[in-house]
Amino acid sequence: MAFPLQLHSSSLPIRHETRLCFLPNPIKASLSENTPQFRKLLPQLVTSVPAKSLNFFLSGTLALAFSFTGVGFAEGLVGVNKPELLPKQFTTVIDVAGFLSDGQERRIAQEIDALEKDTGYKLRLLAQNYPDTPGLAIKDFWKVDDNTIVFVADPTFGNILNFNVGASVDLDIPRSFWSRLAGKYGNIFYWKEKGEDASVEAAVMAISTCLREPVSANNCSEVK
Repeated sequence: MAFPLQLHSSSLPIRHETRLCFLPNPIKASLSENTPQFRKLLPQLVTSVPAKSLNFFLSGTLALAFSFTGVGFAEGLVGVNKPELLPKQFTTVIDVAGFLSDGQERRIAQEIDALEKDTGYKLRLLAQNYPDTPGLAIKDFWKVDDNTIVFVADPTFGNILNFNVGASVDLDIPRSFWSRLAGKYGNIFYWKEKGEDASVEAAVMAISTCLREPVSANNCSEVK
């Protein structure tokens, strides 16, 4: 899996692509996500792209209208920018989908705060159901930079875990970690059985564990 965004460069232009250009052989946007052909190809899309394409799904599933690594989104998944869906006060957890209880939100926010204090990495969580999402508005709200991981929980494409990894994080964390994490806790069988909230909490804890490991050739080799 790979991601399309590196939210690390605010100077890069916002692009609206008309094809899924994260594939080895780009598929034209006329192949709608609602067609049987697209649904048949979807497992291949998820497994054929490199690790960074995991968060690249953001430009489609999350409708973050920006694609910082040049990855576009399929026709029909229109970019969304709804700042009115943002909370009035700053928070590291935004749950517009209602996946999390108040207690879960507090626990996750506390873990994220502790992680940032201890490591400098900034984890941010957005739970949504496309197209009900603040979309592009989260970039400024969270002041996304090179040390930021934007974790978007959205079941639109089956796998609920999507990530946008900043440049500094990408240097320290193996790209394979994100695909293994999505494979373990984000697959449709896991979150359908245990619930979206369980998938999100498990992923947050796994990310926290990984980011606390010393950077080495073997860091984050296991998804815990």
